[in-house]
Order: sequence, then C-alpha cells, then structure tokens
Amino acid sequence: MKYEKITEQIIGCAYKVYNTMGFGYLESVYAKCMAIEFDKIGLKYEMEKAIIVYYENQVVGKFTADKLVIGEIILEYKSIRTLAKSHEVQLVNYLTSTRKDVGLLINFGEEKVEIKRKVRILN
Repeated sequence: MKYEKITEQIIGCAYKVYNTMGFGYLESVYAKCMAIEFDKIGLKYEMEKAIIVYYENQVVGKFTADKLVIGEIILEYKSIRTLAKSHEVQLVNYLTSTRKDVGLLINFGEEKVEIKRKVRILN
C-alpha cells in the first residue's frame, strides 16, 4: 500500500494523543498535539495547508487541509461523537479534486479514536 509506513506512524500518533487528552477538545487542540508528536518522530507536515482543486485539468478553487503530511497525505481532523458517511465522502472528494492519493480522517471521538484511510482510485 502506498504510504503504508507513514500512515501507520500517523495513526500511532493519533492513539497517543487520544490516550493522553481524551475526548472533548476542539479540533485545533488535537491538531497541535499531533504536530508535537510528528515533530518527535521527524515527520514533515504543513498545518492549515491550502491545496488547489482541479476540475478537468483546470484550477477551480482551493480548500484548506487540516494537515498535509510529506506533501502527499491529507489529514482531516474531527472531534465529534462519531463519524458520519458525509465526512468520509468529503475526504474522498478532497483526494479526487486535489489529485492526492491518500488521506486519513481522524476523529477524536467520545469513546475512541476513529480512523478512516481513503485512497484515490485512478480511472
């Protein structure tokens, strides 16, 4: 799998943050905690990264990813009770429109960390 080792590192960081912080903070708090963990392991990232969106090879806008890891993996953070299908669809749309191959949706949920790994399918 593409970026498997790096996504495993990211997931490990998410569990460490959740085990330390628990549920109930804003997404921005978890994002900063994740940055601290990424710094500890030397993982390169950009926070609040503007990413260009394409439609039929034309730039049509941009969105801001919570974090972009190694310039390739989109991270979207949530801090809600549980993920909805719409959150996953949003990440898939981001992957499709930005031409990035891998994304992680990480929810620091009420009872546990939920993580969804999405991969862009090439047509």
